[in-house]
Amino acid sequence: MFRRLLVLLAPVALFAAGGVSAFLLFGGDAVGERAATVTPGAAVHTAAPAAVVEEPAPAQVPPISRGARSQVIKDVLPSSVRIQLSAGGRTLRVASGVILGFGEREAAEGGAPTRVGYVITNAHVVEAPDPGVRYEVLVDRRGRTTNYPARVVARGEVPEMDLALLEVPNLEGSAARLADDADFELGDEVVAVGAPFGRGISISSGIVSQLQWDEAGAAQGFKTDAPIGYGASGGGIFRVPDGKLLAVIEGYRTAKVSFPLAEKSYSFDVPMPGETFASPAAKVRAFLRSRGVAHLLADLFPPGSVQEPTRTAAR
Repeated sequence: MFRRLLVLLAPVALFAAGGVSAFLLFGGDAVGERAATVTPGAAVHTAAPAAVVEEPAPAQVPPISRGARSQVIKDVLPSSVRIQLSAGGRTLRVASGVILGFGEREAAEGGAPTRVGYVITNAHVVEAPDPGVRYEVLVDRRGRTTNYPARVVARGEVPEMDLALLEVPNLEGSAARLADDADFELGDEVVAVGAPFGRGISISSGIVSQLQWDEAGAAQGFKTDAPIGYGASGGGIFRVPDGKLLAVIEGYRTAKVSFPLAEKSYSFDVPMPGETFASPAAKVRAFLRSRGVAHLLADLFPPGSVQEPTRTAAR
């Protein structure tokens, strides 16, 4: 009788003097207080894990193996970089970026051309009120960090086109593979690569949690539930298991949780699940075309799919 199945249902009583309340505020503005209160004596029932001793259910094989995710991370790390803005010996801002391609810049007076890399990031990252700001791209390789001076060659407008392109002479690394405009769906597994607080490259994982499509079938809005933090702006969201770049991280929404304790009020911000925003591949391509720099990254576009771009002045 005791060999078949044992299920434990244990009531858990939660007690609080006066109850516990949680308030959510989005983007720093109150959108209405929604309080959830647990009163003394209320019980929450939870089921303990069932111990099956006969005829166990067949194990479900996950669609993506841990080995596939690990390999994708190894493949995309060489295209993931950190970005730093500084002035007067002070660091003004830290962020992230993705290498999109490489080219050559002609040297003055007939010298040898210089190999340059092109890094995509956010427009809000490169905004700098100080005209003497210094842009740098940082590449981390097993404890060794190399700083490369960079310059902004194209910038969009926030919030409609929150993208910017940096040119970086002698940059080391490899270029990411940009996904096709409609080459992903809700539920696709992804990894997000960024540098929270500028302290090194960090990896998180999740799925594509929301997409917004235009009439042509290209994604114009993108969300994932992969958690990120400050400094991850401009980082890449890559698909498992092929490692293609689906989107460039823009930011995330937080909830402010408040609670009273010892006659004082405390609060903290927590990331909202599924509320990491990003610019999808279609927006990246549209940005490159509109700023006249698609010719720098011709390998991102199938032959014949892009008309000769009109060059515009970099902002």
